[in-house]
Amino acid sequence: MSISAALVKELRERTGSGMMECKKALTETNGDIEAAVELMRKQGLAKADKKAGRTAAEGVVIARQSDDGKIAAMVEVNCETDFVAKGDDFQGFAVAVADLVLGSDFADLDALLAAPLADGKSVDQVRRELVAKIGENIAVRRFARFATTAGRLSTYLHGSRIGVMVELSGGSDDLAKDVAMHVAASKPVCVSAEQVPAELVAKEREIFAAQAAESGKPADIVAKMVEGRIRKFLGEVTLLGQPFVKDPDQTVEKLLKAAAASVRAFERFELGEGIEKKVENFAEEVMAQVRGS
Repeated sequence: MSISAALVKELRERTGSGMMECKKALTETNGDIEAAVELMRKQGLAKADKKAGRTAAEGVVIARQSDDGKIAAMVEVNCETDFVAKGDDFQGFAVAVADLVLGSDFADLDALLAAPLADGKSVDQVRRELVAKIGENIAVRRFARFATTAGRLSTYLHGSRIGVMVELSGGSDDLAKDVAMHVAASKPVCVSAEQVPAELVAKEREIFAAQAAESGKPADIVAKMVEGRIRKFLGEVTLLGQPFVKDPDQTVEKLLKAAAASVRAFERFELGEGIEKKVENFAEEVMAQVRGS
């Protein structure tokens, strides 16, 4: 049957797909636009599932805070390229997910993915449809949410690649913001030495012990050298032990004590952190194809 240009145009507006894809779907469904929409959706979701294994290390980190300042939320949503990350469709989806986290306390990522967005579709359904439309793998990687009644919350974004949330007891809004900026710049592992994972300390102690043993010094001196290096290490990885970025002459701990404040918790997201990225060498790829032909 003949498919009119007006029908193709309507299907394109409803699905965001290309003209030839829309015409093909309408032909297969004998011009039934509702059936064509359903067919394209099924085909698109199948394509989305195939893209799920592709590395997605670009994207955005978004932080939101409630009007009363008592709730803060942060999400990392990934895609494959920086070009897609800047697009309106991807940005709109990421913001919608962040707003959803701000408004609800989800137990885990699975609960978030199953939750409905404003149009009634689940986060994961909208994500898969976006994958089908854009042609890249997209993933909601992680989220965090702070809610407080007596504390003070602050969020900080360094572009769209680093996000921080801080919960402060006492102090001021300016101090909370300064601490959030410090966390973004200095990457502390946790607030205090007591919170550093035991396995991390044990690993560092083993390395320091091996290094100190090579000095040839007596065992008691070696033991003191190791403990000294452990103290230095704990100062470097804990928020309280780090020199404050705006005034390196004082630690964050001293800064907080002077303001009668303490940090209850913080979260720091860095885009793509920990994701193994595939490094491609175009010249080598071409040569490999030449050799194989």
